[in-house]
Amino acid sequence: MGGDEARDGDPDAVRAGDAICRETTRTYARTFYFASHLLPASVRRHAYAVYGFCRWADNLVDDAANVAEASQRLAQARTILDRAYGAGPGPPALIAFRRTTQARAIPKELFSELLDGMEMDLTTSRYATFADLDRYCYRVAGVVGLMMTHVFGYRDERCFAQAIALGRAMQLTNILRDIREDLERGRVYVPQDELARFGVTEAQLRRGQVDDRFRALMRFQIARARAAYAEADTGIPEIKGRTCRLTVRAMARLYAGILDAIEASDFDVFTRRAAVSTAGKLARLVACFRDEWSR
Repeated sequence: MGGDEARDGDPDAVRAGDAICRETTRTYARTFYFASHLLPASVRRHAYAVYGFCRWADNLVDDAANVAEASQRLAQARTILDRAYGAGPGPPALIAFRRTTQARAIPKELFSELLDGMEMDLTTSRYATFADLDRYCYRVAGVVGLMMTHVFGYRDERCFAQAIALGRAMQLTNILRDIREDLERGRVYVPQDELARFGVTEAQLRRGQVDDRFRALMRFQIARARAAYAEADTGIPEIKGRTCRLTVRAMARLYAGILDAIEASDFDVFTRRAAVSTAGKLARLVACFRDEWSR
């Protein structure tokens, strides 16, 4: 979030910050960017600002040469977060982000938890149980669901649990899609006790071996992710505004489509990355319109 210093309310700085956050979202979050066009422009810019900070911090850490440098960069991100929740001049992207946190009353603690989750990736490469993994999922994805709930607006705080569930569902989807890429980074997110239960070894994962044991493991994991999507769906009616509800529903269904793609490939997540085609995205989007307007 660098750049020339500007002050809150500077229209040129706000426009420049909005443009930076929008381009960051378009580049790194294609599914969300696709769905975000359903949002009113006033809400969309806040969604981009939240994503802009989250992605900036993630890139800052991922681009580090080693753990020590990554830790230093996380400290830098925490300093930027303090500035965003403070006062005084800052670069355009920070000014846009500060405007969003103030306008949508997003608790600072949510972003602090996100940075804590990034720190976990510096020290933890395996998770013994799902309970351990779920704590990580909350920090890197559940809190993002809560951030976006503040951005969209909500009728009742009871929907917070469902927002966390959507974050969990999407993070589990990422984990299943990215098994090969994570292995290349020295990480295995599938819980160790569940690998053992299904008789799948890390050596097998490194070989990219898809057999009946691996398929059974993946079916179990996909069922868990789908249960989280189903839980999240019950909270969508509490989101304010039909277009915001439609966007959340579309995001969930577009992302859940990755699970369908994994199944369609006979659970081979090693040869190529599972993805939903443009035609598939459009079909799911049409279904979301139909379901929302039939309520």
